[in-house]
Amino acid sequence: MATHRIIVNPIAGHGEARQMIPEIEQELQKNHIDYELMQTQHAWHAAELAQQAVVLGCEVIVSVGGDGTFNEVLNGIMLAREAGLGSAVLGVIPVGQGNDFSFAMGIPAGVPASVRALAAGQRRTIDVGLVTGGYYPLGRYFGNGVGIGFDAIVSFLAAKNRRTKGFASYLWAVTRTISLYSKAPMVSIDVDGEVVQQRALMISLMNGRRMGGGFVMAPQSDPEDGLLDLCIVRQVPRPRIVTLVPYFLNGTQRRLRVVKMLRGRKVIVRAVQGTLPAHADGETICTEADELSIQILPKQIELIYQPEPEPVPAPPPPKKRRRWFRRKKDRQAAG
Repeated sequence: MATHRIIVNPIAGHGEARQMIPEIEQELQKNHIDYELMQTQHAWHAAELAQQAVVLGCEVIVSVGGDGTFNEVLNGIMLAREAGLGSAVLGVIPVGQGNDFSFAMGIPAGVPASVRALAAGQRRTIDVGLVTGGYYPLGRYFGNGVGIGFDAIVSFLAAKNRRTKGFASYLWAVTRTISLYSKAPMVSIDVDGEVVQQRALMISLMNGRRMGGGFVMAPQSDPEDGLLDLCIVRQVPRPRIVTLVPYFLNGTQRRLRVVKMLRGRKVIVRAVQGTLPAHADGETICTEADELSIQILPKQIELIYQPEPEPVPAPPPPKKRRRWFRRKKDRQAAG
């Protein structure tokens, strides 16, 4: 049994993952990684292949694709642990559209850099989220975040978009969602027993920091602190939504009156009026739900990542050479 199982979603990145398989294998061999590579054939296949790899005793299971592929691999490892079958270390080679999980967790972009990180094998133990409700009454695990409301509709549309790729696809979906999602539901948000009730355009519950390939929903989020970071946006008039976008691109939305930032371990979102569309790591949790429960599970899984380099201290400024001048009369006397 190889030490690394590489699970490739061939349709990730609009089919780019399939085209990149020769490069991926070349880099794996160059870095002397013992591996077997398998391609997914249908939805949830990555989760099944990950579970199988755990049972066979594989040490590292690597997701090759976007956030959706990673989410399936994560669920496969977590379900194997839950069943008492063992566990494995998670690795990621990001080749999808958003790659938001990789961005938040310190996994470098590009095949050569991410494979070098795999070979180096630096690990961190991260929290994992669990969302229950909608199509998943028994729950589905997530690593990056859950989006409810406006954000979920954006995710659904971006996944269907075949004309543009990457961040441009999400920007296109934002403009479409503004015209489609005009009336926000009235919701009750229970955060560790404290309840907020309001019309919420969007509720993001983050373990990572970013969604949609560039929207920084929780700039202060830490995937090792045992907390979910919430970003709640009150309903605003449709033209105002466009003006919010730059704040989310820069992660400065906290300064807006219509935005509330909270933290908690367990969150229950209930629809008082209307319904809740939701996604987790870009995967559909529901298009309409009355209630969703989201919790964070601390220190659940080991992840291979690339630590940020230690900052190099700046060299001390050069010492100024002091000049000594003789008084004018001394110079005259010497002359």
